[in-house]
Amino acid sequence: MFDKILIANRGEIACRVIKTARKLGIKTVAVYSDADREALHVQMADEAVHIGPPPAAQSYLIIDKILDAIRQTGAQAVHPGYGFLSENIKFAEALKAEGIAFIGPNPRAIFAMGDKIESKKLAAAANVSTVPGYMGVIKDEAEAAKIAADIGYPVMVKASAGGGGKGMRIAYNDAEAREGFTSATNEARSSFGDDRVFIEKFIEEPRHIEIQVLGDKHGNVIYLGERECSIQRRHQKVIEEAPSPFLTPELRKAMGEQAVALAKAVDYDSAGTVEMIVDPQGGFYFLEMNTRLQVEHPVTELITGVDLVEQMIRSAAGLPLELTQDDVKLTGWAVESRIYAEDPLRNFLPSIGRITRYQPPAETDGVRIDTGIYEGSEISMFYDPMIAKLCTYAPTRDEAIARMRLALDEYYLRGISHNISFLSAVMAHPRFQEGRLSTNFIAQEYPDGFLGATLSPAARDGLIGVAAVVHTLSSAREATISGQLPHWKPADVKDWVIALDGESHEARIADATAGWDIFLDGRFVNIQSNWKPGQLVFKGLLNGAPFSVEVDRLADGYLLTHDGAFLKAVVQSPLVAKYAALMPVKVPPDTSKFLLCPMPGLVVSIAVAEGDEVFPGQPLAAVEAMKMENILRAEKQAKVAKIHAKPGDSLAVDQVIMEFE
Repeated sequence: MFDKILIANRGEIACRVIKTARKLGIKTVAVYSDADREALHVQMADEAVHIGPPPAAQSYLIIDKILDAIRQTGAQAVHPGYGFLSENIKFAEALKAEGIAFIGPNPRAIFAMGDKIESKKLAAAANVSTVPGYMGVIKDEAEAAKIAADIGYPVMVKASAGGGGKGMRIAYNDAEAREGFTSATNEARSSFGDDRVFIEKFIEEPRHIEIQVLGDKHGNVIYLGERECSIQRRHQKVIEEAPSPFLTPELRKAMGEQAVALAKAVDYDSAGTVEMIVDPQGGFYFLEMNTRLQVEHPVTELITGVDLVEQMIRSAAGLPLELTQDDVKLTGWAVESRIYAEDPLRNFLPSIGRITRYQPPAETDGVRIDTGIYEGSEISMFYDPMIAKLCTYAPTRDEAIARMRLALDEYYLRGISHNISFLSAVMAHPRFQEGRLSTNFIAQEYPDGFLGATLSPAARDGLIGVAAVVHTLSSAREATISGQLPHWKPADVKDWVIALDGESHEARIADATAGWDIFLDGRFVNIQSNWKPGQLVFKGLLNGAPFSVEVDRLADGYLLTHDGAFLKAVVQSPLVAKYAALMPVKVPPDTSKFLLCPMPGLVVSIAVAEGDEVFPGQPLAAVEAMKMENILRAEKQAKVAKIHAKPGDSLAVDQVIMEFE
């Protein structure tokens, strides 16, 4: 076994690998860019080596800098995590030439399966069911449109070296094929240093299901069940679970055996994933093989009890698998939510900044958090926006989802925009709870984007009750501190008028045998909690059931976050509420004549000129942030009056790009 390994990655996956290395008694070496000097993975590792400027192309993707770090520290092996150099054949070969173990598959497997075009050719030659498509390299937009038309729309334009949803576009016509080719090529070049793309038929209403395989250097390969990864946005996974609610034991066995056969064809000797798309009738097609650890590997670990990182390290050290296929048992259900630094209310645009407050839910046997952040961390524009993975485990799917909903309600994160509210909304969605999934779920259920969740009447009553309790306790504390009310006690009855999201309710709160009784417009709720003023999350029981609410104090009330919804609660005495209703409403400024930068990012291109007439849907500019290229389009017909930005400019959120007449 190794004494010291270097982790050629950053963020939560670097921290994840360090945890297993510690368990095995192996010392670790972190590498970091200027942007990651204070990162959590740097703090956790036994040693750390600086490798360059923030852009990945100048640090984490430079093989020679990783090799220098290995030589400086005497590391015997390298774990690449995922992304960056994890599927780079040149990196694996360079390590082999240095006599350094690569904690991943052999170079032949990376070459054969890591390239999306070559892997499809190999799968087809092995009689594995594949999606119809054109596997050759496409030279320009015109050829892309012709190939797409020949295959038949819709098609997927996809980067050959891609992964993580980067370099992927769906096209339904020639214009979208040309535009998709350009954007996919640009993203592929920026993220992977390889701008080749291919085109394949896009199967509508598919499920994305993947099989986890595990091999060693002695010819043993097994599969550890499947993961359902159908909840995706922009072809990037958002929520995963294991097992899949769709697969039968027979279908699982067929897919697993085919995945193993494919892995054995390339002498696969590490953890890897065979990704497939599954149609509504149960037909499955090979999509690609990821020759690395997957982001969503924790759900497999939770239902199998197998530490995949440990198995990768053992295999790289030449040790045989400790498991046979008969030893693999799937127990319980696990769900993973990817927490991204992005704003779901602004079409999921990336968010950057400093984490000002961070209080995740407590980790237990049923709650696992893989993260690379802490309070004070800086989220930069240079890397992927995923900052944490929240996983829950329970005996059944319903219980795992319920546990996830409660954990999301307790995940307090401030300083940047994030997608926790959206994740909560998906967990509460009836279609998700029923397991009726496809990769089109988000597009179909949120066609106009995410506008916030709608709470049930019972949940709204719960928030009104929480507002009454929070305000009563906070008012009493303030009065006690000021000396105005030294003998206040919870038994005192209080009458409040509570405006929840602008809707007014009369509430009377009184001490009860257990907690507080709140009477709301003739209705009644009971709340029990040990919450104290200043605590970020209100945890307790609502009518006997677990109920958690994030509480942010505002100048004139409270912002309450629960189950994907965030509602403002203003609590006033009846007299104050009467006079407040007479106050004028401030009208927000009109910004309809401006194109504003929706997130901090770099201007890639400006597609129009001053004086041009533009029409709805027409591309106006492209802005890149967190390795994703975002095309900004006209919302209505207008004339460009002035352009304020140029390619190469770094813009802040809401900075003016152009204005219209």
